[in-house]
Formats: sequence, structure tokens, C-alpha cells
Amino acid sequence: MMGSKDLEAEIHPLKNEDKRLQENLGSQTTKEDNLKGLPRQPGLSGCRTVAFFLSLFVCLFVVFVVSFIIPCPDRPASQGTWRVYYNAAVTYDFLATEDINRDRIQDVLFLYKNTNSSNNSNLSCADEGFSSPCTFVAAVSGANGSVLWERPAAQDGALVQCAVPQPQGGRTSSACILVGRPSSFVAVDVFTGETLWSHPSSFGGNASILSSLFRLPDVDADGAPDLLVLTQEEKEVSGYIYSGSTGHQIGHRGSLGVGGTSGSLLHVTRMGAHYILFPCASSLCGRSVKGLHETVTGRGSPLKRDPLWEGMLNATTHGLLWRSPGAIRYLMTVPGKVGEDLLLVSSEACVLLDGQELAPRWIFSAARVLRRPILGYYKPDTLAVVIENGTGIDRQILLLDLSTGAVLWNQALPGLPGDPQSASLPTADHRSAFFFWGLHELMGTNQTVQEPGDTQHSLYMFHPTVPGVLLELANISANIVAFQAVLFEPSRHAAYVLLTGPTRQDAPGVVSVAKHKVRDLVPSSRVVRLVEGGPDSDQAVRDRFSGLRYRSEA
Repeated sequence: MMGSKDLEAEIHPLKNEDKRLQENLGSQTTKEDNLKGLPRQPGLSGCRTVAFFLSLFVCLFVVFVVSFIIPCPDRPASQGTWRVYYNAAVTYDFLATEDINRDRIQDVLFLYKNTNSSNNSNLSCADEGFSSPCTFVAAVSGANGSVLWERPAAQDGALVQCAVPQPQGGRTSSACILVGRPSSFVAVDVFTGETLWSHPSSFGGNASILSSLFRLPDVDADGAPDLLVLTQEEKEVSGYIYSGSTGHQIGHRGSLGVGGTSGSLLHVTRMGAHYILFPCASSLCGRSVKGLHETVTGRGSPLKRDPLWEGMLNATTHGLLWRSPGAIRYLMTVPGKVGEDLLLVSSEACVLLDGQELAPRWIFSAARVLRRPILGYYKPDTLAVVIENGTGIDRQILLLDLSTGAVLWNQALPGLPGDPQSASLPTADHRSAFFFWGLHELMGTNQTVQEPGDTQHSLYMFHPTVPGVLLELANISANIVAFQAVLFEPSRHAAYVLLTGPTRQDAPGVVSVAKHKVRDLVPSSRVVRLVEGGPDSDQAVRDRFSGLRYRSEA
């Protein structure tokens, strides 16, 4: 049975709740009376309030100072177009880029010889021991074309290699190494223009240089990569090794034992062994860098030999590695599935050789390739090689899949004497923008290709997403000495640099270095349709090219 208290609670619930409420109030009153008996701290709450508002004020003040009083570093303003002139000068086929003044924009390096010396340098040819005129190395700002530094570096330029690391105390700098005529070997600091070291070269008076400066591992353990130069005197090819940090010769001259031609290459096998490769008649010849180093120094070398390659060299005479279909014109390393492969261009075919076994991966018949191929991306993340086959009105531009040799795209584009080499820049869609020189109007006509200066060189832009269109960006009537497509700022500032000057070294004239931002040229460009029709208007095509974004390769 239900108790009397429970029955009363059920009958009078509100009455029961009133009792509980009174009990709670009484208990709370008792607790407050007990608290009143404790000592009070009247300033504690006030101190907390003051501290809170003081902290808030300090935070707001810091934000105000950082945002309005201390200015954020300005992003350097980069001009879309600039041009630098030199009068009574000649120039050389050399362009390089590096961020010299640390403004996050690539700057431009080039060579020129001025009969009146330089107007932008405190140094004259005589200050560096040369007679006038002499060859200057110059660096200009990629942002606005202002001269950063200039320096006499040789009596006459012959060979230049930039971005060579140089140990400078506790830091590593970068240098341009210049081999000059008749016998100079100079390193110039890229960032300051100061001469780091200068020596007479060791080459014979009748020697001709066959190669660029090859970078070797640091064989003398001085903290900088060492340098290898190949020369030819009569029919003998010789190798010279120099310290990359001091320019002093390591050992003596080393003969490679065979005759050769230009177009040499330094190749690293999958075993990490370095070999010099060079054309010799209709064959590919080679020599171990380890063997050359041991020969010129008379002692052991820290470099490696590859047993497979040593077996191939020992099985033949005169260092022959592979017999080519025709005379070798160009030889270059290309990325392979494992390590580097070799792309060989001969007078009869283009051949991709496995970089270790030297077995052909594919052969493409192309008998008139007269320019060095370039690489780019036609399909996303898939390398293609650009082949310019033929000359004059018969020139064809071919894009081949690098892994298979299959033709991805081809187009007739007549060439002119003096046209520069093609170029490419990677785009954000993992393809490439390609730049070709020629004259599209000659296609399908009976016109003849004229001499340099008689007609204009046209620069065309191509992107694989619009395969039926070329965009004509510019027309140049001057003699083009060198051309480069450059990403001046990561992912945003694609431009091309053009170096023009006299056609002959003994006839000084106007030398010009100019930068043109690609995006600024697109609105006034001419759309050249390679096929009839097309769904897009000319303006829609320009908008597509203008919207291209570029990316920096690692």
C-alpha cells in the first residue's frame, strides 16, 4: 500500500514542491551567511578587468602598427616589356637567367663586345688586362632592364657556363665561368660581378673547343664541382680538368685517343659512372672520366667505372660504343624510365637509346634535322620531343612521344635563315606552351626563303589544347642571335628574351636585349588556323591563350 506521505504528494504535488523550494532557499541563505564571515577581496575583480582591457589594448595596438605604420614589403613591379641597347657592339649566342638581385624575378645574363667599352661599368678593358675592344659579361634586371653589373671578362668570348656553385667562406655563391680567346679562364660572381679567379687557359694555340663546360663530381674535395673541357687540335681530342673553386688545372692534358667533332656529352650510367660521349664519324664513341682523371693526375680517382660499359669499350677499338645510321649531328640526354636515356640525331634518323644498354628503344626516319631537338609536354605529364625536319619551305615541325617515337602532332612551317631554336614552357595543366619561329605565309606558295634581314621572322605560340591553331605573337626583322622563353616569376610571368645584333663579329652595330611578356602580346596577336573552321572565334582563342597559367619545374 502507498504510504501517507506519498499519497499526500500525489494528491497535492504543488504543495510538496513549495516545501522543497523553501528548504533550498534556506540552505542557500545559510551558505551566504557563512561566506559573509570570510574576509572579502574587493580589488580582485577590478584587477582582472583592468588586465583584460590592457591586454586587449596592446593587441589592437600591435595590429594597428603592423597593418598601417610598418609597411609590408612591396612586390617588385615587373614591366611587361623592356629593351637595352649597345651601339658599335657585337654579341654572342649566349643567354642565361638567374635571380641576381634577390627580388624573386629572374634576371638576364649575356655577353657583348663594345668598341667604346662600357658606359655602365667603372672597369675598362685595360683594368682587367685586355686590349679594347674586349668581351663584357652583363647582368640586367628582369623586372625593368636596368643594368645590375657589367665586367670585362675576356679578350674574346668562346665558352660560358653559369650557375656553377662557388664556396665563399661559410656560404656558397654562384659563378659564370668564361673560357675566352686566346687563353683566359675566368670566374665571375653572378650576384656581384666580381672576379673570383682568373688564369690563363692551358689549351694549345691551334686548339678548338668541342664542348660546353662539363660539371664533374668534386674530385679534388674543395667543395665545388670540377670542370672538364674537350678540345680538338688537328685530329686529336684532348680533355682538360680544372678545379671549380680555383680554376687551377688538375693534372695535365689527357688525350682521348680518337678524332671527333663537336656535340660532346657527359653521361652518367645507372651505376653512377661518368662517361664522355662524342660523335666520331658515323659512330658514338666514349671514354671513362675515371680513366681520364687517373691519366692526367697519375693517381687513383674517386670516380666510378661501369663494368658493362667497360666491356663494350674493351671489345672495340678507338672507344667505339655504338654504330649510328649516318653521321651524328646532335646528342642529348633525356629522362628515361630508369635514369637517363640518350637521344641521338643523325643524318638519317632520330634514335632513342637505352641509357645503360645502348639498345635502340625506337627509330624515327628524319634525314634533315638541322636544329637541336627540345622537350615539352603534349599530353599531361608525358614528355614529347620537338623535331624540326627540313629547311626552308619544306620544314616540318613534329612532336614525337618520347617513350614510343609516335607522332603526336605535325605541321608544315617554313623556316628562314637565322631563325632561332624552338622553346617550350610548362603550363599548369601539365602540358607545355611551345614557341616556333618561321613564316607561315610561305606554306603552299611558290615563294622562296630570303636572306636574313630581307624578311621578318615570325614567332608562333602553340598549345596542345588547341591543336588546330597557331598564335602569331611577333614579327622581328633584326638578326636574332639568341632566344629564350623564360618563366620570370614562379607560376605567373612567362616572357621571352631576344638578343639581336650584327651578323658578323668584325662588323659592329646595334646590340639589343629585350624582354616581352607573353600575356601582353596575346590581345594583339594574329590567330592562324591550321584547319578550316573551328568552333571558337578568334577572340575566344586569344582568351584561351591569355588564360594560360604556367608552372615551375623542380
